[in-house]
Amino acid sequence: AVDAGIRLDRFLAGKLPDYSRSLLQKFITSGLVAVDGKSVVQPRFSLREGMVVQMDLPEEKTSDEELVPEDFEFEILFENDDFIIINKPPGVVVHPGAGVKSGTVANALISRYPELGMELEAGDLRPGIVHRLDKDTSGCLVAAKTLAAQRNLAGMFAEHQVKKIYLSLLYGHFDRKKGEIDNFIGRHPVDRQKMAVLPDGRRGKRAVTHYKIVKTGYIGKVPVSLAEIELLTGRTHQIRVHMSNLNHPVLGDLTYGRNRVMLSEAPRQLLHAWRLTIAGVEVKAPVPEDFQAALDAMTPDMADR
Repeated sequence: AVDAGIRLDRFLAGKLPDYSRSLLQKFITSGLVAVDGKSVVQPRFSLREGMVVQMDLPEEKTSDEELVPEDFEFEILFENDDFIIINKPPGVVVHPGAGVKSGTVANALISRYPELGMELEAGDLRPGIVHRLDKDTSGCLVAAKTLAAQRNLAGMFAEHQVKKIYLSLLYGHFDRKKGEIDNFIGRHPVDRQKMAVLPDGRRGKRAVTHYKIVKTGYIGKVPVSLAEIELLTGRTHQIRVHMSNLNHPVLGDLTYGRNRVMLSEAPRQLLHAWRLTIAGVEVKAPVPEDFQAALDAMTPDMADR
């Protein structure tokens, strides 16, 4: 649904988070966007309720943007005929985009499963991908082995039939050991590269997070809490936004950490997709070395002794 009065470029930015706003503005001025069947080249064009927006991606997505098979080097947690679950290391991008063309999970998938590559349409850079983890988030990642399985698994995620529990080291100590966060998340009204908690559902989507604090302590003099966090919805950056909004940002999060959480023990956001249950299969991903090093550096809180 189109919100009355919203600018065309802002509308597209909300619908296509993988593309920068400046790139979307270039698409508009290049005549790739139509509103109600008519080309519109003004990024500031004001939309009205009920309008239909269409966009044709550039056809240059061919030779220099084809998905190139690369070596598969990921730890496999589970595999059957339809899908695989890997333990994604931190620092690895799930699929090409935003200037990243290689070294992704998708590149490795079409090398291991050639049938995915054979079924590719021109310019398709996400074969097998049914959900995403941020580049610096580690842990359980599901990938389909065929395009038919990809459609089925994507439907399970869309219908919230997948259980996802993360581990995270958070800044500070909590007043309560358990909690539920239920609000709306959407594009930040000023910084379109970020997400934010919004006052209602007109510009955001409902986001529900459950958390349980399992250990508190200190790294040096910094108070930290180890939490198990369950996502009941799957919004972009959901955990990072929700925890930051509680004033307990994820350790090492440069985007939402408010400059309070940079420690030598937290070289990246310490967020790990720990347990995942899908289609009757439950797996658990061992935490990576940097996360374990931060856990080892924790001295216990007196209240936990």
